[in-house]
Amino acid sequence: MQSEIRKRLIEAFTNAGQEYLSGQYLAETAGCSRTAIWKHIEELRKEGFLFEAVKKKGYKIVHAPENVTADEISFGLKTEFMGRSIHYEEKVDSTQKIAHRLATDGAVEGTVVVAEEQTLGRGRLDRRWHSPKYTGIWMSIILKPNLPMHKAPQLTLVTAVAVVQAIEDVTGLLPQIKWPNDILIDGKKVTGILTELQADADRINAIIIGIGINVNQKLEDFPEDILHTATSLSVETGQVISRAGLMQAVFARLEKLYLTYLKDGFYPIKLLWEGYALSIGKEIIARTVTGDIAGKALGITEDGVLKIQQEDGEIRHVYSADIIINE
Repeated sequence: MQSEIRKRLIEAFTNAGQEYLSGQYLAETAGCSRTAIWKHIEELRKEGFLFEAVKKKGYKIVHAPENVTADEISFGLKTEFMGRSIHYEEKVDSTQKIAHRLATDGAVEGTVVVAEEQTLGRGRLDRRWHSPKYTGIWMSIILKPNLPMHKAPQLTLVTAVAVVQAIEDVTGLLPQIKWPNDILIDGKKVTGILTELQADADRINAIIIGIGINVNQKLEDFPEDILHTATSLSVETGQVISRAGLMQAVFARLEKLYLTYLKDGFYPIKLLWEGYALSIGKEIIARTVTGDIAGKALGITEDGVLKIQQEDGEIRHVYSADIIINE
């Protein structure tokens, strides 16, 4: 975890923009000696930060590296609580597992677990999620809403809208959402979202939202079995995307939408979600555990449940399914 001194130091440089900060000011802000500040700056240099130091003016950051350590994510972050506490690992089996443990141990809301590589990343129905090193965003976010348990799945849809908006902000691409948890670009999957619950019999203790985003993979990085169904933001734009910058955008969008959701309910999110939805108005097949349901996707209910109108006019409500769109 990031030390409190390092957090204050990064926040000071973030707020300063292009202004220089003196060693004395940094020491007072971080609550440590000027010698300690110098040591922290040297550590940041080793991580890839470039500083400009001017006598009698102080320091400013002129370049931040393109990694996803706590320091890189914190530099430039503009949220109140989302992403303010970061647990970084180079390699893990699953960020979800670590997030569950941290939530049980009392982690604050908005805590993020992020890794450069996952060896056992997974999506819905325990499907494997390919998470190669230094290419994507593999993270889990801890939320602690005061909600009844049946509303927990709505957080998947809130998150999907936030990720779509963040991708738009950073890349200019126009992603679409495939119910309930996939984000596609031109029909190819770029993001998966996995929502898991920690709860007692009558209350939610924490919701763990796992997000996997294919950011800088090249086509040759994808396994053969998903080569024609998956893509990355870099493939679609032809550019290398700042993963830390995209994470900051996700945190900013998610914090805003999450607070809107807690204050005004699901309806404002529902309207946004349907605006990004890939399947609305199209003929689809919903493959559920009890059988297939075919018909036209009408939208989602106030609870985030998919509505399908069958050929005979009957409207079916689908709570969990794999969706196939009839082109």
